[in-house]
Amino acid sequence: MTRVIAVASGKGGVGKTTITANLGVALSTYGERTIVLDADIAMANLELILGMEGKSVTLHDVLSGHASIEDAIYEGPSGVKVVPAGISLEGLRKIKLDRLEEALVHLVEEADILLIDAPAGLEKDALAAIASSDELILVTTPEVPSISDALKTKIVANKLGVNILGVVVNREQHDKTFLTIDEVETILEVPVIAVIPDDPEVSRAAAFGEPIIIKNPKSATSNAIMQLGADLIGEEYQPIEPDKKNVIAKLVEGLLGRR
Repeated sequence: MTRVIAVASGKGGVGKTTITANLGVALSTYGERTIVLDADIAMANLELILGMEGKSVTLHDVLSGHASIEDAIYEGPSGVKVVPAGISLEGLRKIKLDRLEEALVHLVEEADILLIDAPAGLEKDALAAIASSDELILVTTPEVPSISDALKTKIVANKLGVNILGVVVNREQHDKTFLTIDEVETILEVPVIAVIPDDPEVSRAAAFGEPIIIKNPKSATSNAIMQLGADLIGEEYQPIEPDKKNVIAKLVEGLLGRR
């Protein structure tokens, strides 16, 4: 039976789409037939992170009745299938969210796992994405405003009968100004299932349109996302240790200004 998992956040800017994109690639590398659907029809970014911008047919076209969902599915990195949202002001005017359900029926038939990158917040499109899923992963940063908004999303998901798998704490830093993992779990009353460290390499990878788990598989971020993917499907994962010589070389280069 296909698992339909929404990845949601209470507010924008917490790295939800980056987590979704990389998690989709990770699940695909484990052999799962994975489709990632960008349901953020107003602020689409998934295709940029995966280096798949500019596709001719997107979810906008499907929801506006101009194309079928079959034509909006593309193969991405490591074999993950991607349905980009696209960017179209004209498409936004014609979109009907009730067409989303019909599209999901087809996607479920084509995948073992369907990941839905839900829009941030609790507007109509975000609620539609969450309600369409069976399971949900909450993404937040360890800051009070982010946790507060995540709590609102959790409450809504509970009311919609969606099973919350857990919380991914993104951009974690060893800083006393941020909430601890224990505090996050206490406030949200949901287990933390992954902790992703703050890593400037994530932004660099996104700038090149390449998932970090491909661009830098030895990074702590990549290992954390690969472990999350493994945990979701009951697989074993052996973290890839960074090359100590390369780490030292980068440190020396940084000190000497050789960038």
